[in-house]
Amino acid sequence: MTTTPAPPTPANVLTGKRRVAFASFVDENYLPGFLTLLRSLALSNPGVCEDFIVLHDGLRPASVERIRALHPRADFRRVDAAHYDTYAKGDQDNYLVRKAYFILDVFRVRDYDTVITLDTDMIVLDDLGELLRLRDGLAAVPQFFYGQHKLNSGLLVIQREYLSDAFCARIDETGRSGAYELDKHDQGILNAVLDGDFVRLDARYNYVKRRLSGDLPVPDTTAILHFTGRHKPWQGGEAGYGQAEDRWRDFDLSDADFHAAYLAAPGTKHHDLLVHYGTSHVRRTADPESARRVAAAHIAAGEYQEAADLLGSVRIPVDEAWPHEVLGHALMSVSRYEEARAQLLLATAAPNRAATAFSRLAQIAWIHGDDAAASRYAHDGLAVDPTHRANRLMRLRTQDAPAPAEGPADRQLAHVAFYMDRQGNAGDKLLPESVRLAFDRDTGPDRWHSVHAHRLFDEAALERVNARRGLVIGGGGLFIPDTAPNGNSGWQWNVPDRLLERIDVPVIVYAVGFNAFDGQAYGHGRGRFLTSLRKLVERAAFFGLRNHGSIEKVRALLPASLHDKVRFQPCPTTVTRQLVDGWKDPAEREDTVLLNAAYDRSGLRFGHDYAHFLAETASAVKALGTRAEVKCVAHSLDDERIAFDLRREHGIALPVIPMYDFGNDEIRDTYARTKLVIGMRGHAGMIPFGCGTPVISLISHPKMAYFLSDIDRPEWGISVHDRHLGARLAERAAGLLDDHPAAVADVHGRQRELWKVTEANAAELKGI
Repeated sequence: MTTTPAPPTPANVLTGKRRVAFASFVDENYLPGFLTLLRSLALSNPGVCEDFIVLHDGLRPASVERIRALHPRADFRRVDAAHYDTYAKGDQDNYLVRKAYFILDVFRVRDYDTVITLDTDMIVLDDLGELLRLRDGLAAVPQFFYGQHKLNSGLLVIQREYLSDAFCARIDETGRSGAYELDKHDQGILNAVLDGDFVRLDARYNYVKRRLSGDLPVPDTTAILHFTGRHKPWQGGEAGYGQAEDRWRDFDLSDADFHAAYLAAPGTKHHDLLVHYGTSHVRRTADPESARRVAAAHIAAGEYQEAADLLGSVRIPVDEAWPHEVLGHALMSVSRYEEARAQLLLATAAPNRAATAFSRLAQIAWIHGDDAAASRYAHDGLAVDPTHRANRLMRLRTQDAPAPAEGPADRQLAHVAFYMDRQGNAGDKLLPESVRLAFDRDTGPDRWHSVHAHRLFDEAALERVNARRGLVIGGGGLFIPDTAPNGNSGWQWNVPDRLLERIDVPVIVYAVGFNAFDGQAYGHGRGRFLTSLRKLVERAAFFGLRNHGSIEKVRALLPASLHDKVRFQPCPTTVTRQLVDGWKDPAEREDTVLLNAAYDRSGLRFGHDYAHFLAETASAVKALGTRAEVKCVAHSLDDERIAFDLRREHGIALPVIPMYDFGNDEIRDTYARTKLVIGMRGHAGMIPFGCGTPVISLISHPKMAYFLSDIDRPEWGISVHDRHLGARLAERAAGLLDDHPAAVADVHGRQRELWKVTEANAAELKGI
């Protein structure tokens, strides 16, 4: 009997990323208020789109659809109304009194770390970032009339420790006993249970209407306006509050007016909201500029086919360069290269878009192996903007340089990899050589034929590969949707199925990783990726992934018949000491700790917690500074941001090591000579570990947790979202520094286990 494998561990469990949601109780009577609340939230916080839990006791299908039209991440959950009938109440027969208790069901939510409740008679007028960043306690605004001891329950910011059976039991006990202010309903129960033990928020976050009696204007500082009392704006309102109700009517909009207002709102837009509202707006208006903005949001999220479909559905005037450039970007990302060229050539006519358009034309030419054309396009782009980095790098990449003489084809292995440019990511720079070392001490052109993963694998490339002894694919996290996107495979190797099937030499997939971030998916291109992945596994003589987490993820995408082909092969950087000829451990180490942080896809890495991460890191750096010199090690240019931010926000100055400029020997030497590396990038952990150096991983991506699990040292990782990150990081680092010889010995012992796997796989590969 076959057993179904357990599903892969959810990414947020591995990264510790906080799950945040809004919540409201909604019924048909308060639906108009809730719809207005949703519109106000989107217009006042256009960059915020958390899940929205809609508690209800029965909504009509049409009402559900109206809510879904306003919020793409609405999550409907039915309240157990009978549960609250057991509570003692002041008026058991009043249906409004009965429903007032239903919001307490929010404390039964178990799948979020932070829940923010909003009454449906509220509107949002300003930024709620402070609430989203709260990490502790149960927060609320004190009641207007009752001083600081009692809270107003219209807005609650609830952390996980209150979303528990124990706290629900306290609520139930108080509700059933009647030992609370009965006429205050849910609010009375919470005040009785908490007895003043809550985090006090400024009144601007729950500014009650009664403060405006006499038709006073709403203060500019108000973030949330709460229409307390019997008379609601959608029911005709109440005399003496005209200016407040005018603010409510500002958000009582038709769908068309609301969508247009959202697109016109200042500030960065959240992908989900921009796509949700913008798509409807484009379908209604066929406006090319709106279509461009929505398509750009799709592209930023790796949704290239969706971008091409939407922008391709509208008529773009010839002289509107930006939409042509974005459409060209989308089309090249799904491998519709000729169509992309036409759009990008149109975009070169406008000076403000020409440099970017030329860089994409250069990229298309390079993908097709035409270095001369790529260089010309990059030159044209630099003529428009001499500072354009993509064009400058392409010119360097395609400079005339004699190709190294290759050995005889029958002595070579072909090697598909991501070959990093100058000033590129240090980890990716080291990877190809590390993979080759696992097969042969000679890593040069005499024994290896390089095939850049991002270039189109065409008939000529196929012929060259089939003339070699075999094909090695790896290493690196090649299974990711938004690095070098293409429509041929859906992952980093730009190989059409028909050519993959015609490779007739042994195919060895070696130490590849499944690198999708927490919150990242393959979207519309998933089917293309799944087909290509299956064909690759079927074709491979050896299919090794670099961690068991990737194995779980990939097996879940394959039929059961292929599961056993997916094997564990550690990243060769983790066994560097065993691979590098003549390796010698340093006799002495520098009294330094190297700190690395990563900023690509920072929203997926940090969520709402970047300020928390930075402050906690500053605390740890100050503590460690008494033991060793802390330096910033930058794998890529963007990694230097941690040094800038620590100095600007916390007055801490760190020297920066520009590892993106280093050669491979210098990378290894730098990591071998330090005492400890604290790294956020995968290879800021794996490379120093492979050099025998103790590591602590700042986990913002599942792959970090995967690696630490494989070496049975999960305690060497700390989530960037950890509430006590600074103290825990300082404590663990101090432990490794205080008994450094033991820490190094532990690294060596863990490495030996990975080397055993690598040696066993090498013995098997000799027979292929």
